[in-house]
Amino acid sequence: MDKTIDLSVSNLAATRSLHYDIALLPWGATEPHNLHLPYLTDSILSHDIAVDAALIARTKYGLRAMVLPPVNMGSQNPGQRQQPFCIHARYETQRAILRDIAESLYCQGLRRLLIVNGHGGNNFRNMIRDLAVDMPDFLIASCEWFKTASPDGIFDIIGDHADELETSVMLHYHPELTDLNEAGPGEAPGFKAEALRRGVVWTPRDWSLAAGADTGVGDPSAATPDKGKRFAEACAESIASAIADLCNPDGIYFRSHNS
Repeated sequence: MDKTIDLSVSNLAATRSLHYDIALLPWGATEPHNLHLPYLTDSILSHDIAVDAALIARTKYGLRAMVLPPVNMGSQNPGQRQQPFCIHARYETQRAILRDIAESLYCQGLRRLLIVNGHGGNNFRNMIRDLAVDMPDFLIASCEWFKTASPDGIFDIIGDHADELETSVMLHYHPELTDLNEAGPGEAPGFKAEALRRGVVWTPRDWSLAAGADTGVGDPSAATPDKGKRFAEACAESIASAIADLCNPDGIYFRSHNS
């Protein structure tokens, strides 16, 4: 592993003389993922995708990104946080964590941060707006890594939690942590209310009612390492391109404040 781009394995000797264009913050959760994936799946995958994106940004665009250690504090749905060892982090908790990280980086001279989110329950937009008021010259952006590339043509059955997609990417990065023989079917009845199914209105899913007993949403049985590799590479390429856009010396707008 290149110690100059991954703080989880790095040290001061590797970083102190280098200029960094941007920091990447993987953010996941601590929650069950069906019966076959680790509790920290969202954190593990957001970290690994971020590292691959940082490598591409360095070799393809000449930009240096540091991947911070992943944050494991995710926002959980009703019915999910009752599962054994599922940890729910409130908005105020996540906001405080993000603020402390941003202020630390700002103090060190960094002015760009990209959150690489791996947990669908997390939403950072209002937090980023608040930080933009306090630190207007600090560009903070976020993405959900699993939405940065199209799954079409790669996966057979699309779910959204411990499904074929997520299981395939974990098989690609960490087959030693994945045992499909233990997986449940991921049967999820979902909402009966049509407005909720269509997305006309939103409310958090009660996991005890909307998902199956295995906590999965989507059948993981067709997952393969090759599918995971293809999708992970596409996502990493997309995020690396986003890093280049965020680090453009001409800025992110057509106009400047002086125009």
